[in-house]
Amino acid sequence: MRILMVGDVVGRPGRNALDKLLPQLREKHRADFVIVNAENTAGGIGITRDIALHLLEDLPVDVITLGNHAWAKREVYNYLDEDQRVLRPANYPTGAVGRGFAVYPTSAGPVAVIALQGRIFMDPTDNPFSVVLDLIKIARESTSVIFIDFHAEATSEKSAMGWHLDGQVSAVIGTHTHVQTADEQILPKGTAYLTDVGMTGPTHSVIGMNVDSVLPRFITQMPTRFDVADGPAQLCAVLVEIDGDTGLATGIERIQVRA
Repeated sequence: MRILMVGDVVGRPGRNALDKLLPQLREKHRADFVIVNAENTAGGIGITRDIALHLLEDLPVDVITLGNHAWAKREVYNYLDEDQRVLRPANYPTGAVGRGFAVYPTSAGPVAVIALQGRIFMDPTDNPFSVVLDLIKIARESTSVIFIDFHAEATSEKSAMGWHLDGQVSAVIGTHTHVQTADEQILPKGTAYLTDVGMTGPTHSVIGMNVDSVLPRFITQMPTRFDVADGPAQLCAVLVEIDGDTGLATGIERIQVRA
């Protein structure tokens, strides 16, 4: 089984890059299943129902994962409860709208996807290290292929999660920092790991935002409005190859394409 995951899609430039590049990437890499982190697709923060449906219905996207901006657009609340193809972090407290885990059919067999959010330098959530273990038990009733999107700020927390789940899941792939890391590997017990898959969005930017709107914040410490940058864009992704019987990874390839 081959799973392609695309990193944080930022604003219209990121959506345009996804529209242009994803169909050919899925075909080129013969991906059986595509996951896209899309929590920054709507003006750089959050997602709307229309954008989600475009990704899921018009593009070859099977599942959308979200992160700490999952609820930035109030209009999407009901939709998160309705469509199990859109996942917010599973370790938010009971009562939060949406879901963070589901099992999906593919031509190569079922796939479980779990979205998690870190706690270091992030808003308070339930402990992802304990929440995920309960979800893995549920997932194993349906499939041995379990894919984790760990949306976290600290590289140490992401690395710790990889080692925490080594041999228990197929892949632990980090999102959120928008900077692709070069540490893709298969851990000793068979779990594919990458600290951050990177950003799909404007290349000439500060993690997707217009440089001129960001610099004053760092120079003066005064609050400023961040706007999504224009110009050329890139798509960042990772391809994980998995043994469908064992659920363990047999290959991992980091991808970065300029649109």
